[in-house]
Amino acid sequence: MSRPVRVRFAPSPTGPLHVGGVRTALFNYLFAKKNNGKLILRIEDTDQTRYVAGAEEYIIESLKWCGINFDEDVVKGGDYGPYRQSDRKEIYHQYADTLINCGNAYYAFDTPEELDSIRKEKEALKQQFQYDVFTRKNMRNSLTLQESEVKELLASGVHYVIRFKMPENEIVHMNDIIRGKVEVNTNTLDDKVLYKSDRMPTYHLANIVDDHLMEISHVIRGEEWLPSLPLHVLLYRAFGWDNTMPEFAHLPLILKPDGKGKLSKRDGDKLGFPVFPTDWKTAEGEIYSGYRESGYFPEAFVNMLSLLGWNPGTEQEIFSLEQLCEIFVLERVGKAGSRFDPDKTKWFNHQYLIVKSKSELALMLKPEFEKQGINAEISLIEKICELLKERATFVKDILKESIFFFKAPESYDAEAIKKRWKPETPSILNELKEIISSAESLEPHQLEEKVKTHFESKNIGLGQVMTPFRIAVVGTTSGPGMFEIVELLCKEEIISRIENAVKKIS
Repeated sequence: MSRPVRVRFAPSPTGPLHVGGVRTALFNYLFAKKNNGKLILRIEDTDQTRYVAGAEEYIIESLKWCGINFDEDVVKGGDYGPYRQSDRKEIYHQYADTLINCGNAYYAFDTPEELDSIRKEKEALKQQFQYDVFTRKNMRNSLTLQESEVKELLASGVHYVIRFKMPENEIVHMNDIIRGKVEVNTNTLDDKVLYKSDRMPTYHLANIVDDHLMEISHVIRGEEWLPSLPLHVLLYRAFGWDNTMPEFAHLPLILKPDGKGKLSKRDGDKLGFPVFPTDWKTAEGEIYSGYRESGYFPEAFVNMLSLLGWNPGTEQEIFSLEQLCEIFVLERVGKAGSRFDPDKTKWFNHQYLIVKSKSELALMLKPEFEKQGINAEISLIEKICELLKERATFVKDILKESIFFFKAPESYDAEAIKKRWKPETPSILNELKEIISSAESLEPHQLEEKVKTHFESKNIGLGQVMTPFRIAVVGTTSGPGMFEIVELLCKEEIISRIENAVKKIS
């Protein structure tokens, strides 16, 4: 690549960061790292009416949790700052004037009321109103008014906007790294507002000016911005920046699990899974769940996102962030939307959980045990983690499934008792109790062989023994192997639980 790679993630602080936004940040990060480039975080807050307090901090904290770090941003700064658009607003005025002076933009004095009235008239005729190459000739703007009248209106301080003057009947030729060649006729496009009399630019002007001044080489963003691409290309041309215009890549949509429509911020808890990286709390105190607080590992979350719309060209699915940085290329991003699969997301978390060491998991779990009033030795928690992690999706599952190690069951699964607790069960469990009591070793394989030999000699199947045994010790019919459980619990505890169960259930 002839020019240094500089990419940016440019969210608006209008609320929590959706998984689609995180994926955009991730793909920019991977592209930058792959090409020894720089990644910039720019906060695009020109629309102050939609600004949400705390959103900027949320964005920064969420991306930090994901392991997505920036070379330049609002916190650490950089040579191309400021990195918050509201801190750059004085920059944009001169560029709006440049477009006016070269005839690529014009002043429009139509009031919101006048525009609304025209829209209603068109709706009544079942037509759609668009401020474009055709309708601008009949509107109140500097293209239709006398120069003296325009100067008078500007001097009087009336509300105005600066609109881009879309060329008439021109084919705009564009290239997208993911989608290839794109062509649009300018007659189908509207004259977008670029600047307002409150001295605030709209997204379109600020975005282009900032990308140019920050020397952005590639714009990697969501598919929803594809309709804006012709305007942005024409703006580069209008400013005379054709030779420094970045390359564009528009990422495919993330779809709902059923494939019907884009996964939105509102889909979150309604569909039963998070759509935000971390919990988001509204000003009213309402909490929307995030992946961090739901128990997901950041590396599992990021791995899952990397494969939404991109594929490595192999069957491999588990990648570290470092591995992704080595192999990521935009050319392997697809055009079609990708369905979000919440079950697959859980699968990823399970894969990352089972490869964690028992000591790592134990350190995570010990504080959680202490919250339950359980002060267990770390060595015991490690053994429990090793025993249960294959059965767990989240670390919290290990906690939930291991409580019986510390608290004898106070009740028993009624349905299991009805099916599996027979008249002969108490005597079978009493025999089992004697075997355990006399055993010199509780090593699982040795004890299992001893129990199996004893009951087979009496023509009693292990099913008649082990399920009631599990009910007595655990309280339910699910859990890890019973002989592994016995090894972690002392003889006295096992015998006590058998005696209690026989007494209570019988």
